[in-house]
Amino acid sequence: MSLDTIRLSQPAKDHLVKLKRATGIKNWNVLCRWALAFSLADPSTPLVKDIVTDSNIEMTWKTLTGTFGDVYLSLLKQRCAVDGEPLAEESVSKILSIHLHRGIGYLAGRRELADVSDLVSMSMAVVKKN
Repeated sequence: MSLDTIRLSQPAKDHLVKLKRATGIKNWNVLCRWALAFSLADPSTPLVKDIVTDSNIEMTWKTLTGTFGDVYLSLLKQRCAVDGEPLAEESVSKILSIHLHRGIGYLAGRRELADVSDLVSMSMAVVKKN
């Protein structure tokens, strides 16, 4: 695993297709940023530890994070520290994959998610909660 290339599972791809239709957001990376943020905001430890990245969706770290690569890397390292994981690149990459997939599943399971304004409302609820 590497931070250079992020790959997704087939179920995650299927969820993203659904989310693209529901929200009108056209780019995988934008939806993945939302998903990652939602999962990292959840203090619980993700249940899934191993993910089979068998879809044809992959993106570079730069594509996923845009100009905020340092911010996302810091958030992932912080999460590694909180969860007792080493700060090695392999651990950070694994945490990224786990949280990205959990976040995509979380968003795909939200029936009330009909457009981008619903994403904003959901994020505001998370901010108020934390």
